[in-house]
Amino acid sequence: MRAYPHEPAGGRRLALTGWRAHAAAVALGAVSAAALPPVHAIPVLLLAVPGLLALLAAQPGPRGAALIGFSFGFGHHLVGLYWITEAILFEAARFWWLVPLAVPGLAAVLALFIAAPCAFARTAPPGWRRVLVLAGGWVLADLARQFVATGFPWNPWGSVWAVPGSVGDVFLQPAAWVGVPGLTLMTLVLAATPALGRRAMAGGVVALAVWAGFGVWRLAGPPPPPPGITVVLVQGNIAQGRKWDRAYMLDIFGRYLDLTREGMARAGKGPAVVVWPETASPFLLESDPNARAAIAEAAGVPALIGSVRFDAEQRPRNSLVALVGAGPPAAVYDKWHLVPFGEYEPDWMPQSFQLVPGGGFAAGPGPRTLHVPGLPAVGPLICYEAIFPAEVVDSLLRPDWLVNVTNDAWFGNSTGPRQHLAAARLRAVEEGLPLMRAANTGISAAFDAFGREQARLGMNRTGVLVTPLPGHLPPTPFARFGLAIPALLATLLAGLGRFWPVRASKA
Repeated sequence: MRAYPHEPAGGRRLALTGWRAHAAAVALGAVSAAALPPVHAIPVLLLAVPGLLALLAAQPGPRGAALIGFSFGFGHHLVGLYWITEAILFEAARFWWLVPLAVPGLAAVLALFIAAPCAFARTAPPGWRRVLVLAGGWVLADLARQFVATGFPWNPWGSVWAVPGSVGDVFLQPAAWVGVPGLTLMTLVLAATPALGRRAMAGGVVALAVWAGFGVWRLAGPPPPPPGITVVLVQGNIAQGRKWDRAYMLDIFGRYLDLTREGMARAGKGPAVVVWPETASPFLLESDPNARAAIAEAAGVPALIGSVRFDAEQRPRNSLVALVGAGPPAAVYDKWHLVPFGEYEPDWMPQSFQLVPGGGFAAGPGPRTLHVPGLPAVGPLICYEAIFPAEVVDSLLRPDWLVNVTNDAWFGNSTGPRQHLAAARLRAVEEGLPLMRAANTGISAAFDAFGREQARLGMNRTGVLVTPLPGHLPPTPFARFGLAIPALLATLLAGLGRFWPVRASKA
């Protein structure tokens, strides 16, 4: 792919070469990570993106631009994903050698998805054309990393707008049309305006005002009617070091039963549902009638409980078990988006390098809608599944609400659980469905169909959230068409920037 042959003499570029250029790119990438949840320092992108464009302009061609993009992406993901080390430290005796390798290794892989659009952008003329190519290519690369090697679409730049409170409520609303990839596209274009001059910056301010106005308009409508169900979200706050210790099984189960009774006392009479987090039950509920009877006695209403189960081939599955009374489960959902190297071993890994004993969990068939007597149709999301836009709902049997159960204890009191919460909130906006989230050590929360927070129980707290289930909206445009919308927009912008003719300069 040929580079644009020359840059204008007055073009903005950083006159750095060699290691200095790459050090600057790494630094800019690291700074850009401050825009992500939970910091939300969005203005840093006004420095990071123009700085990246200036470094790209100083490169002689796409190859140099790709290397600069790789350095930028490496710095960005190194800071944005530092929290993964927390999970390794829980088993430091076995995996101590991964501590200096895991996050840098993952950051290097993900940096490739920034290197590619940077190389593509360098083939476009400088100015607004290059900005459009970079933004469109970036989003197309983001869409690719949702699927390559089972996918890891963590920390898309559209998530920077998931600011807690009313500001985030307003700026997240376009996600109902374009999803978080569309928000990423808009964010990149706006962040690049300082590189394009004052008129572009003024246009960016106007565009941001229109964006905010749209959000205010959408939120001004009447809320959908609630179904009259009370949700009891139980946060057991079980330390990861004790969660699978058989010596604590009865204590853990007893804590969840006590919290369930407390929550039901607060809920009062009327239809309700109890939700426990991912793998909250230390007992195998599908095959343990005594444990099911104890939950039925404590809840007295339908319950959605995180539990491990074994399938017909005796493979473990990470499941959500729906209980109505003490009988067999009314429905079961098996997690299908499993965490590579955490929950399962990819087939291509050599047996001599196995990190997950026995190959790990078996995957479920995909998104499902559970029909549980006494409850509106529910769409389950177990942990990691909440980060995948357009892959959370059974499109043929659309649910009335989403429930996200998770165990974020692996990641301590870091940015990881907070970034995970922001991702779950975005799924509510995209799908137009309320989302109830039960997390073992936090953060448990309730969001309505616009992504507005209704209740929250913070990190490292033991307790229950008792909240009414909000109503659902009709399917949003994004719910209907999914990733096709942002993919088309990104392709159109990238094509416009790459192929729009350049006027010949007058002699």
